[in-house]
Amino acid sequence: MLLSLVVHTYSLRYLFPATVMLGTAPAYLLSWGTWRLLSTVLPASLYHKLDDRLYVIYQSMVLSFFENYTGVEIVIYGDIPKKKENVVYLSNHQCTVDWIVADMLAIRQDALGHVRYVLKDGLKWLPLYGWYFSQHGGIYVKRSSKFNQKAMRKKLLSQTQCGAPMYLVIFPEGTRYNPELKNVIADSQAFSKKEGLAVLKHTLTPRMKATHIAIESMKGHLDAVYDITVAYEGTLDTTGLRKPAPSMPEFLCKECPRVHVHFSRVDIKEIPSEPAFFRRWLHDRFEIKDQLLTEFYESQDSEKMCRFPGEGRHSLLRLSKTLPSVMILGGLTLPMLLTENGRKLYLRTWVCGTLLGWLWVNIFP
Repeated sequence: MLLSLVVHTYSLRYLFPATVMLGTAPAYLLSWGTWRLLSTVLPASLYHKLDDRLYVIYQSMVLSFFENYTGVEIVIYGDIPKKKENVVYLSNHQCTVDWIVADMLAIRQDALGHVRYVLKDGLKWLPLYGWYFSQHGGIYVKRSSKFNQKAMRKKLLSQTQCGAPMYLVIFPEGTRYNPELKNVIADSQAFSKKEGLAVLKHTLTPRMKATHIAIESMKGHLDAVYDITVAYEGTLDTTGLRKPAPSMPEFLCKECPRVHVHFSRVDIKEIPSEPAFFRRWLHDRFEIKDQLLTEFYESQDSEKMCRFPGEGRHSLLRLSKTLPSVMILGGLTLPMLLTENGRKLYLRTWVCGTLLGWLWVNIFP
């Protein structure tokens, strides 16, 4: 009985925020859909401006749970530019929370509405979200021989030609690093050896294709690449071995006390264009990440364990930046749920929006 109560209480810690985040999606989609229809006769640049503002509202609400609700400390190493820039955000990838970390940095630069993702193709099947991420400028990509370079280049050019601000998030490893998946790590290291590249221990070998196309397609539009290395505190076991990074439910259950983020800005002019040189450049950046993570997880100095080299700055997200969004989306959603017609519209939005979205992202990748 007591154990059941403990388990039930624990589950509520993530069920409540998950319910709010998912529950407000139909109201948000209807608001966006209304603007999308109205903007069909307006310049594309005007559509993107308001779309970005709407995106800020929803993602700020998400951050209210992942930061304010959890109380997690964000420790940043390096100086994030105060001025908004058009950038490609490159990061190591270890869990789904990595997507949220990109939002955490963007909101600190007032660039949250500009965040767009390069996503695994399978994520386009997410109900409502899969379609909307595509409409907001997200790009779904397949691996290896099925990768559609032409579609990715076309999508990026359509964004930049209308002057849409860009904060494009890419995880070049292509899949998540999980220390328990020894075969995946071994295959990645074997590939590095075969190609004459440095073997990486705490990241996987980066894939260059999507990153290279993104940077080359937008080179005249971009200011920089943000090279980000993320580590989650609490991911060492009692024997000193690295554990998997927290999932979203675990993170919302406050199992991660701190997120450490190492920030490095690379001017776009410093990045080589020729594929062979670009491949070497990208791998070199991941060698640096691997060194940072090795220091974080394996330092012999107890004072340097679970931190990156250099001075870390604790960065607090004020509630005033996120609470208004919670109130706006709650105010749009509650009236729908309190009336019979509203509940019908709410349900139809989930069903019809999902089916229409699946059709759309398969016709227009």
